[in-house]
Amino acid sequence: MHLDISIVVPLYNEDESLPELAEWIDRVCVANSYAYEVIMVDDGSTDNSWQVIESLSAKYPAIRGIRFQRNYGKSAALNEAFKAAQGEVVITMDADLQDSPDEIPELYRMIIVDGFDMVSGWKKIRHDNVVTKNLPSKLYNAVNRGMSGIQLHDFNCGLKSYRRKVVKSIEIYGDMHRFIPVLAKAAGFRKIGEKVVVHRARKYGVSKFGWDRFINGFLDLLSVQFVSRFGKKPMHFFGALGSLTFILGFIITAYLVVERLTEGANYGLTNKPGFYMALTAMILGTFFFLTGFIAELVSRSAADRNHYLIDKKVGW
Repeated sequence: MHLDISIVVPLYNEDESLPELAEWIDRVCVANSYAYEVIMVDDGSTDNSWQVIESLSAKYPAIRGIRFQRNYGKSAALNEAFKAAQGEVVITMDADLQDSPDEIPELYRMIIVDGFDMVSGWKKIRHDNVVTKNLPSKLYNAVNRGMSGIQLHDFNCGLKSYRRKVVKSIEIYGDMHRFIPVLAKAAGFRKIGEKVVVHRARKYGVSKFGWDRFINGFLDLLSVQFVSRFGKKPMHFFGALGSLTFILGFIITAYLVVERLTEGANYGLTNKPGFYMALTAMILGTFFFLTGFIAELVSRSAADRNHYLIDKKVGW
């Protein structure tokens, strides 16, 4: 059966909001005559979320459920749902009713009609705590824009839409759900758009927000930038860094040796701080270079070393 839309809803302890969310999604999709599916991923909830999903699946045939044995995180939930999604357009939204299903038609249109590969929501007006969420979010997004070159205001907005090919071409792990636009760009999908969306005040449950996400988010950003640029060619990074460091140490050593020969026997080579700096630089340079060799061997042995995304073929 051809499906227009797959709606992916990752959730953790959201049993109160699910019935209202399911009814709202169904109302919007039926009104717009969409052939759709809803994939709800229960990320190891400890409340009655799974029982609610089972009852909703019986009431709405379009609803499908996936349940994790334990809590793995949002990235794992999205990754499994993306594997299962069959719609031409895949739309993600949070289960807490802060994302409005009324945004679905326009998100769908921007993919199908406007030709975007991906559209990210922008919660321009937020109903969150200014100190603990709004200001840190602005800082995080500014850093992400600067490092990735993707001009989005809200990278971490849960309300996004994708062409199906995008979600089938990327792998999300760890906490990389925050950097899906970066992963999509690295996979060759350059037409990334943005839409201002309504951010509703939380009606049920509590926020799953934690302060540790700021530190982890910055580290993950560095990781995704590094992997996207050097994942298949680590020697280009470590080899260049090692060579520059070794050459710097070698130049300092050569200078000190020449100075020693010029000054004569009274010149204390090992008493010079530069000698130890040069020695350290040469050792570090060697280590960096060897790290590049080892990383290259690991990369060459990876199962996906020759996995490339093919856009089109002709004449086959």
